[in-house]
Amino acid sequence: MPRAAQAARRTAKRTVKRTAARTAARTAARERRHAVRAVLKVHELTKAGTSLHLEIYASREKVGDLEIGRGSLYWRGGRRQLRKRIPWTRFAELMDGLAYGA
Repeated sequence: MPRAAQAARRTAKRTVKRTAARTAARTAARERRHAVRAVLKVHELTKAGTSLHLEIYASREKVGDLEIGRGSLYWRGGRRQLRKRIPWTRFAELMDGLAYGA
């Protein structure tokens, strides 16, 4: 193998190693901002009391709880006592407003 080809190969290997090291350093510096814990209660999908409970965290601080059921969903803020019931039709209107404008 000619010397020029060997030198080019060594340079390419060094570049790959440097790129991998930079990517690893950036990933370590960035921390996940959000985390979600889920609890699924499924007795039977058609029965009342079936729900999905999500605990939502941002920067290791609790943002709130979201409980998703058959008839509606419930939101409780991170430091709130009461939860807010939101029917599915109202939720759809809110999401349409956020996604597509008023």
